[in-house]
Amino acid sequence: MFSLKVPLSDERRRHQRVKVALLGRYMLSSRREYPCQTVDMSPGGLALIAPVPAQPGERVVVYLDHVGRVEGHMVRAIPNGFAMSVSATIRKRDKLAAQLTWLTNRNMLGLPEDRRHERVAPKNPRAVLVTEDGVQSEVRIIDVSLSGAAVMTSLDLPIGTPVMLGKTAARVVRHFENGIAVEFARTQNAEQLSEQFG
Repeated sequence: MFSLKVPLSDERRRHQRVKVALLGRYMLSSRREYPCQTVDMSPGGLALIAPVPAQPGERVVVYLDHVGRVEGHMVRAIPNGFAMSVSATIRKRDKLAAQLTWLTNRNMLGLPEDRRHERVAPKNPRAVLVTEDGVQSEVRIIDVSLSGAAVMTSLDLPIGTPVMLGKTAARVVRHFENGIAVEFARTQNAEQLSEQFG
């Protein structure tokens, strides 16, 4: 089995980078979000394929599938993207090392992908999110799949909170910068999705 433990003598790069292709979104200091994909990653840094480059030293916040929120600063340009450092506590780096070890072993062992359905940006991104107490909030849907959606909102809802997104029952499963990800109570079909979210 693969492990991310590396010799201490490796001074130039303290953490071993592993090739891992994770989809996600990143936000620059302009607060605009863009899609991205990792090329490789370690607990101390990552390289991203990204449509809009960051400036040297610019703060970058990335939200990656299976990993969650990572933040740091742009360190150098690479073809079609950039490399960035990861600013994290020792505990967060250890967690990241464990996640990367799991992802690498999963790829090597041919284990199935967690994400079950393709995500698409809806034609009509406006929706209403209703919490258990009946409070309605206007939200913007970033992307949606048959099993869930990523939603831009300032609401700070705990993970596991039941909500209604439009007419669809869901629960909060993740947080990211300026939003939440929800999982639908029942897998939708393409017809139901296009009816609700265009």
